[in-house]
Amino acid sequence: MIDHLTEPITKRLLFALLVVTVGVEILLYLSRFSYLASSLYDAIMVASFFIGIKLHRRLNKGNQRSKRQIWLQFTGAFLIFIVGSSVVHVFSANVFEEYSNDYEQYVQEYTDLPVIDEGSIEPAWTILDEVDTVGYDIFSDILAGLEEVWRLGYIILLLLIFKKTFPKRWEKGSRDSFLMIALFATSILFGIDHTLGAEASWNYQIGTIVTLANMGLLFGLILLWTRNLWVTVAIHSLYDITVTISWYYYEFAVEIFAVIVLFVHLFLLYYEKKKKVNTMPESAEVAH
Repeated sequence: MIDHLTEPITKRLLFALLVVTVGVEILLYLSRFSYLASSLYDAIMVASFFIGIKLHRRLNKGNQRSKRQIWLQFTGAFLIFIVGSSVVHVFSANVFEEYSNDYEQYVQEYTDLPVIDEGSIEPAWTILDEVDTVGYDIFSDILAGLEEVWRLGYIILLLLIFKKTFPKRWEKGSRDSFLMIALFATSILFGIDHTLGAEASWNYQIGTIVTLANMGLLFGLILLWTRNLWVTVAIHSLYDITVTISWYYYEFAVEIFAVIVLFVHLFLLYYEKKKKVNTMPESAEVAH
C-alpha cells in the first residue's frame, strides 16, 4: 500500500494536493475574518472529490472487494468509530471539563429556535427557515466527509517527503514507521484545524485539539484499515449528519443510527457465513 501511495506524482497533482491541504489550512484561518474565505473553503472541499478519485486509486490498488464486503467494511468500521468516539468523549468530558461545558453551551445556543412572538401572525421559525438552517448544516456535514481527502493528501505528501529525505531508512524498511508518523501528524492537524475558524479560550482550544485529534486518529486508522477512501468519507459524513440531527431534533439520533447499522452488520455477517457454508460442499466435491 505504501509503495502505491508514494508512486511518482505529476506537478498538477502535487499542486492539487497542496491546495487541498495547505491551502485549506490558510482558508480555515481566514474564514474567521472573511465570508469569501469560507466560501472558497467550501468550493475547495467540493473540488476535492475529484482529487479523491485519483487518490483512492492509489490507496485501493490491489484491494479488490465485492460490494457486500465493502458494506461489511462500512458497517464494521462505523461501529468501531462509534465505540471509539464515545470513549474519546467520555475522556474529554472528565479531563477537559471547561471544554465539555463550553461545548454543550455552544450547541444549546447554536440550535436555539427563535421564539414566536405573541400576537404575531407569521411564526418566526418557518419551515423555510428550518430548511435553510438545518439544511446548510447537513450540507456542511457532507462536505466534512471530504476532509478525508485532505487527510489522505497530507499522508501522501508526508510519505513522499520522508521517502526523499530519508532514502536509506526508507529502503531498509522504516516505511511503516513513517506511515504512523504521518497518521499521527495528520490527526493532530485535524484537531488544530477545528480551532482555526473561530476564537476561543485557551482551555477550550486545548480540549478541542485533543478531542478532535483522537477522533481524527480513528478516521485515519479506518482509512488505512479499509483502504477505501469513500468508505471513510461516508462514515465521517453520516456521523456528522446524525450529530446534527441529535442537536436539532432527537438527542439519541447517533445511538439509534448505530443500532440500525449494528443490525445491518449482523445480517451481512450472517449472509456472508451462510454463503461460505453453501460453497464448501461444492468445493469439497470438486476436490474429491
